[in-house]
Amino acid sequence: MKTLFKTRLIRTIVVLIIGFFVLFLFRFIYGYTTGLSELQEEELSSFFGDSEGVRKNYASDSYKFKRPVGGAADGVASAQLQQFDVNQKYEKTATVRTRTKQFENDEKHTRATIKKFNSIVQFEKNTGRKGNRSIFFLIGAPPDNFDSLYAEMLKVGSVLSKEIVKVDKTSEFKNLNARKNSLEITRQSLLEIKKQSGKIDEYINLQNRILEIEQELQSLGVQLGDFSEENEFCTVKLSLSESHEIKVSFLHRVKVAFEWAAQYYLMLLGITAFAATTGFFLLLIIDKLLPSIINRINQ
Repeated sequence: MKTLFKTRLIRTIVVLIIGFFVLFLFRFIYGYTTGLSELQEEELSSFFGDSEGVRKNYASDSYKFKRPVGGAADGVASAQLQQFDVNQKYEKTATVRTRTKQFENDEKHTRATIKKFNSIVQFEKNTGRKGNRSIFFLIGAPPDNFDSLYAEMLKVGSVLSKEIVKVDKTSEFKNLNARKNSLEITRQSLLEIKKQSGKIDEYINLQNRILEIEQELQSLGVQLGDFSEENEFCTVKLSLSESHEIKVSFLHRVKVAFEWAAQYYLMLLGITAFAATTGFFLLLIIDKLLPSIINRINQ
């Protein structure tokens, strides 16, 4: 009896050790295959929030638009279609996040590409030390050069993510113009009233109101200046981060694999023991209650 118990105990211990070793070996191999010594995936800095104060870039586009006259059906002849000239104002932004091992060369190439496509750097931020550096550009590109510049930026380093967003701003542009015209009419009316005689306090209030309107007009002038044809740009946001290798020693890999295997193996054993205990008590309860239930059914 004792010999049989010892044999079962040894077999159980061997099975447990083999299970732990398999889990340890899996984690150790996983560390090599997933590249613990490869590029470090750090969280990219969100520099774009710092560039909110930079002037917005807008561009315009003109095209022909045709639609039926008088609510005619879609299948009408071309002679019944009226043509409209549409002038669209829009904001177009490309975001590119890249990582590179040749940081200095790619930075020089990026600056040369910006000049090549007649673009300007509107915002720039440099962070980190050598081996872990990052540089961020907010580039204003002429609309005609936007696609070419974007394609060249995708060739820099290893692209982690890319995105292009185009937003129509025609309504906003028209609203700004309408507001400007309304303020100019109001200012002209107040200037006419100012020529008439009146009380000193009314004159002062009138003058203050005129100054407020002029300040609003100046602010609107700045906003409308962003839409002017000579300032038309599309935006390219580029983040270039320097990648570096992490050297991990053999002992460190063994340590990490052992800790991981021990943690999850104990969790697995705990779950198994809990499931076995719960199953045992459930079977015990069923074994005791089942005969009485059968007797009641038979009765």
